Amino acid sequence: MEVKKKLFGMIDKQPVFLYTVKNQRGFELSCLDYGGIITEIRTPDREGKIENVVLGFDTLGEYHNNPHYIGAVVGRFAGRIKNGVVYLDRNDYRITTNENNHHLHGGYKGFSQVLWDSTVIEKENEISIIFSYVSPDGEEGYPGNLEIKMTYTITVDNELIISYWGTSDKKTILNPTNHTYFNLSGDLKRSILDHELKISSRQFIELNEELLPTGKVLAVEQTVFDFQKGRAVRDGVKSTHPQTVLATNGYDHPFLLNENQHQEIVLKDHKSGRKLVVETTEPAVIVYTGNKLEGDYTIRGKKAQNHLGLCLETQAPPDSIKHPQFHSSILDVGEVYESMTKYTFLTI
Repeated sequence: MEVKKKLFGMIDKQPVFLYTVKNQRGFELSCLDYGGIITEIRTPDREGKIENVVLGFDTLGEYHNNPHYIGAVVGRFAGRIKNGVVYLDRNDYRITTNENNHHLHGGYKGFSQVLWDSTVIEKENEISIIFSYVSPDGEEGYPGNLEIKMTYTITVDNELIISYWGTSDKKTILNPTNHTYFNLSGDLKRSILDHELKISSRQFIELNEELLPTGKVLAVEQTVFDFQKGRAVRDGVKSTHPQTVLATNGYDHPFLLNENQHQEIVLKDHKSGRKLVVETTEPAVIVYTGNKLEGDYTIRGKKAQNHLGLCLETQAPPDSIKHPQFHSSILDVGEVYESMTKYTFLTI
């Protein structure tokens, strides 16, 4: 295995570096120390042709002006928090409201806009890049000096393992995730509409018109939210189900996982023969089908269009601080936050 580091650009007079890790089978991952952004994942199709399977840009400026969080780690809190209000121990914290008077993905300077410290650890069968950052007390309104580390480990088995570790000197909330958009067709040859998605989930969380959880948990059976046996992404995009319609014709919903670390999420592109297996310690996954990607810009030379990529955001449910029936994202003083998600790239 090998790792290369090169200058990608400058931001605020600070250098931004691109790391590229390649294993013996040709599997390759590239990422930035800015935002922990995954810029490329190159993996073979069933014929052995190695192509990129994630959305990304060619310049740092495009990533800096990135309203869709393409490839980035998001936090402190991934997802939406209603009105940007967090109640902890009778304290009322007002955190940044950066989307329709609500908080989204950590605010204006969330983890996706941070220049992280980085360290590379090389072993015989894996290479890890450790990104670390101290988010100061009050950043984006969050309480506590938060020490956070995330590690990207690439193995000889075409695996990417993303793990998080965090601790705070005040009670706070922490719920990071990675916001990479997958497209297994290779080099964006097709949309993700004909990708087949399978999720071990019997329930999803209902959203209101502002894409905030209502607090209700709905059964997936006999709806386009039933991915237990696998179904095409197109089913939801073309559906008239009220929940897919309010998400701008597609999915942007939290699914509660039945199990963990047992191939609970599987994405396939039958034409290329690529298969992605996602296993996580997290209680939920947000499935976002790129319903608002369209715009006057390009993604690796291709005009941006809706449904060009699919996010699988493993995390705790959004706005959980308002819904005690959801998995808690509160991090107390003296506690350690730990989370892991593994992505295995295979062929069928």
